Amino acid sequence: MNILGINGSHRPGKGTAALLQTALSAAESQGAQTELVELGQLDIKYCVGCNACMRKPACALHDDMNALMDKMRAADGIIVATPDYFSNVSARIKCFMDRTRCMHMVANALKGKVAGGIVTAGLDNCGAEGAMAALDTYFATMEMLVVHPRPQGPVMGSGAIATQLAGFDEARIPSWRNVQADPVGAAFARQLGIDMVALINRLS
Repeated sequence: MNILGINGSHRPGKGTAALLQTALSAAESQGAQTELVELGQLDIKYCVGCNACMRKPACALHDDMNALMDKMRAADGIIVATPDYFSNVSARIKCFMDRTRCMHMVANALKGKVAGGIVTAGLDNCGAEGAMAALDTYFATMEMLVVHPRPQGPVMGSGAIATQLAGFDEARIPSWRNVQADPVGAAFARQLGIDMVALINRLS
């Protein structure tokens, strides 16, 4: 079983990557093989709307996206992680989504694959859910089967979302933490990895 993690942060190896790795490590603990890809380290051009992919399932551009799409086709599960930018995904993730148009226009090449999303943000209640919704819409468009993790016990949150906000003092000045220190986000990320393996096994 192969699970691919795609990090759309502009800062490779930082908080979003760490939360994504938390999910991948949990999947590894259940027997999966995983790989983390940093979009920030790849040369991926913008989709230019040439519509070549409406005639055949291939992109007319040639860059690192070609190899990444091969990895996506080979994966059993795909986790996409993004920081929240103005209640939406990062520009890197949007560019990535646009470039996978060739996997959708003729036929959905990712149909039936298992997917999951991870979002990191600075503040609580400030747009992360919108970014997660954008990921869910993308997965639905691709006809992927989406895992929405829920750790056992009382309800703690609505998905694998972690924030840097540690709290406010009496003057409403915020204090910050690494997103890895968000206990709710970390718990959901671990559950995402576990649930993804369970669903892939159930489908096999």
